[in-house]
Amino acid sequence: MKKISLIIAVILLASFTTQGDKKITKTGTITLEASVPTFEEIKAKNSGVTCVLQTKTGDLQALALLKGFKFKIALMEEHFNENYVESDKYPKAVFKGKLENFDESKLSATFKEYTLKGKLELHGKTKDITTLAKIKKTGADIEVKTNFAINVTDYGIEIPSVVSKKVSKKVNLDCNFILK
Repeated sequence: MKKISLIIAVILLASFTTQGDKKITKTGTITLEASVPTFEEIKAKNSGVTCVLQTKTGDLQALALLKGFKFKIALMEEHFNENYVESDKYPKAVFKGKLENFDESKLSATFKEYTLKGKLELHGKTKDITTLAKIKKTGADIEVKTNFAINVTDYGIEIPSVVSKKVSKKVNLDCNFILK
């Protein structure tokens, strides 16, 4: 699994055509939540997300292996991988986008908001995403935080009718990356 992650990270890095400064992490986190009030929490965290930022252009890419999402309850994790995202067939989620008007020289220790536009590929489908990203500089590192919601139906993910009232069709994604 680590070998596959390394290969995917190398491919992700090689996909940038612009020569410029890059900041990267392989330990970014994405937390997903699809909870519905009055039912059991449906929440998972992936702490092995690769993210690359082209500091000269504002191009940002992130890759998450879906089997990297860890739930508190093993059965939820099994259902997530086998029944919902079908991680054997669709092993990864990829975001490719751009921070509008990004200028690394204007970053400081205080978060600044940028519009992040791009495409999220998940479960064999690709959809446009526009969200706000909060970015700050911490020493030589750049911290990027963003959160947005996706509709599972947009990605062809079906929720069985048996649990449809217990699982939200709108999944909140909270992303945090410290790029070095």
